[in-house]
Amino acid sequence: MLDASPQASSAHRPARRRRVLVLGATGTIGRATVRALVRRNNEVVCFVRPRAGPGGALAPADSAKLLEGATLRFGDVTSSASLTDDGLLGEQFDVLVSCLASRTGVPQDAWAIDHQAHVSALAAAKRAGIPQMVLLSAICVQKPLLGFQRAKLAFENLLIESGLTYSIVRPTAFFKSLSGQIDRLRQGKPFLLFGDGTLTSCKPISDDDLGQFLAECLDDESRHNRVLPIGGPGEAITPKQQGEQLFHLLGREPKFKHVPIQMMDTIAWTLGALGRLFPQLAKKAELARIGRYYATESMLVLNPETGRYDAAATPSYGTETLFDFYARVIDGRASVERGDHTIF
Repeated sequence: MLDASPQASSAHRPARRRRVLVLGATGTIGRATVRALVRRNNEVVCFVRPRAGPGGALAPADSAKLLEGATLRFGDVTSSASLTDDGLLGEQFDVLVSCLASRTGVPQDAWAIDHQAHVSALAAAKRAGIPQMVLLSAICVQKPLLGFQRAKLAFENLLIESGLTYSIVRPTAFFKSLSGQIDRLRQGKPFLLFGDGTLTSCKPISDDDLGQFLAECLDDESRHNRVLPIGGPGEAITPKQQGEQLFHLLGREPKFKHVPIQMMDTIAWTLGALGRLFPQLAKKAELARIGRYYATESMLVLNPETGRYDAAATPSYGTETLFDFYARVIDGRASVERGDHTIF
């Protein structure tokens, strides 16, 4: 199993300065990765959209503030020609790092971004002679039941076969994905649980810890040509434990509302059936299926022999726990940035 502790990694050894092209830099994990790359004395170039962020809210000046220490170049990440002409500019790079991901996870977006944009980027990287790629993927591709998981996995396989030195990083759950109910609880509402709240568990990892892990992949040869599942520090936690800790931090008695899994099945099936008649509902049906997946599948390493999720086999890394983050959000030292794909 991967020894992922910061002390055992290359984090404290001098890193060779590299020229790094980063895709997906304006997302929360992308920003954390850029910060880590800059700290490690790399020359970082970020290829971003002229209007980045959810809904194109970030103008070039906004992106520049978020990505301090990096050079920004603007273009269309879905266009191989733009990546070559506006991003690479005929220059030499040592590594391509991608934190790029579709915003919603619906099939059309997933195959356009998680797969095709990466296929184009890989082709451009090979033409430019870039020898190494670090890819942010997701641990849920172990059990690919959804379109975005199949899209990610299809590109993973292409990267493995590409001849480039690769590191495919599959993180568990993100803090922002597990923080959507804080406002509900502040309003006196119950914490929503699917089933009894113990059906799934995860080892969440913070953006900064994950960004550091991704940056270390450039230099740590033990992470080269490997698929790397990674979780945060501490034991795996269930949704019920998450709710209990939030109520504790808020100084309130726990109050839960249980949502039957069968209800989610009914919603997804109904929307799916209606989506065949009314295309505008097809996206909602897929989002319902995504919600159902995360409500019933643990974000841990899946043992292929037993078909069960294994917390002990899921590597831990970093210093910040989800409960540390909850405390910082509740006392105002941190905020939750949420994207287009949310359940609550």
